Amino acid sequence: MSQNTKKRITEKRNPSSTKIDQMRTNEILKLINKEDQKVAKAVKKEIPNIEKIVEIITEKMKKGGRLFYVGAGTSGRLGVLDAVECEPTFSISPEKVVGILAGGKDAMFKAQENIEDNENLGSQKIADYNIQKKDTVVGIAASGKTPFVLGAIKEANQRKAFTVALSCTKDSFLEELSELAIIPIVGPEVVTGSTRMKAGTAQKMVLNMLSTTVMIKLGKVYSNLMVDLNATNEKLRVRARDIFTLITDGDKEIAGKYLKETDYNLKEAIVMYEKKVDLKEAKELLKVNEGILRNVIN
Repeated sequence: MSQNTKKRITEKRNPSSTKIDQMRTNEILKLINKEDQKVAKAVKKEIPNIEKIVEIITEKMKKGGRLFYVGAGTSGRLGVLDAVECEPTFSISPEKVVGILAGGKDAMFKAQENIEDNENLGSQKIADYNIQKKDTVVGIAASGKTPFVLGAIKEANQRKAFTVALSCTKDSFLEELSELAIIPIVGPEVVTGSTRMKAGTAQKMVLNMLSTTVMIKLGKVYSNLMVDLNATNEKLRVRARDIFTLITDGDKEIAGKYLKETDYNLKEAIVMYEKKVDLKEAKELLKVNEGILRNVIN
């Protein structure tokens, strides 16, 4: 593999920034911004691959499968960030979308770069979660060669899970090991090797696309509204009432009444109001329609 025998693109020097330390502040900012504009274009090229992967993840999750992100350093933190946001946004159990970071919680706040070199630790993490055929494991590594991530993907393959590479380097070990791959090529970083920049931005964009699209296909969104949000604070309770009124044309007083009856389960409240049924019937209607609100009320 060519990228394993020569310097990887994520480690190459960017000719546009070789004199960055001599630039004025405004020039530095403009240069970073110009380089960042390459990221969305690189991600766009990967949409066909992202589409295939979303379809597979969706079908696996419909059958009870889980989605795991595995990474080290910035890559791992981005995976954790996407995973933890799924619970409040879509009311999905934190056991269903999981971020595995080399070094665990401690590494979220303090770099522990040496742990990423341990392939066995990555493998053990997959074993600890008892990952199975119905699960998906996304390995995230800008370079495509992080041992912790490679170990995790190897173990996931052994367990017949669906494996995905998310990297910014073509023809990497990670891509070779995984069933499918998403490889946005963003080019060398403004600061050589600092993959928290363009590579990190690309990874964040892809993870947003993966999780959001899967959740939409699982019925977690009606129109463009978060009908499965977890209303755990006043801001989210206000949002739930607003969404109720937008969908039903009922006023906020009615919204509050129905939402209290369902303990702020927005879908159940909307079904009760729209279909003129009690809570038990609302739950049953949602169950037989796989939780897809549009199929119940439209």
